Amino acid sequence: MVRTVLVVDDDDSIREITQLALEVVGGWRVIAASGGAEALVLADRHQPDAVLLDVMMPEMDGPTTFRHLRDGATTRQIPVIFLTAKVQVGDHRMWDDLTVAGVIPKPFDPMGLCREVSGLLGWTD
Repeated sequence: MVRTVLVVDDDDSIREITQLALEVVGGWRVIAASGGAEALVLADRHQPDAVLLDVMMPEMDGPTTFRHLRDGATTRQIPVIFLTAKVQVGDHRMWDDLTVAGVIPKPFDPMGLCREVSGLLGWTD
């Protein structure tokens, strides 16, 4: 089974590295969005198996995008993992009420990203 992951990040280089890591190492299909509004449209259209979502983005940040995904009838069950450079001790409290599948700190190891995502989501294949 080929997994489909929506990667949402306003930084072109992070988006490209993430996409390459997931496609080349994991063999997954990747859909990329540069912001929250685009992510909402793509998530609804493509119904990905998961969303990797940057926290700090202009216009619509990650937590706001997450809330919109949860409000959508076709997107509410898609698991979301936050990607963020803003992870420090105690920071997870700000996301505790959001029921995200996990948080991956930036910078991440591109070679280990698929393993980390799979572990957070319980994917075994």
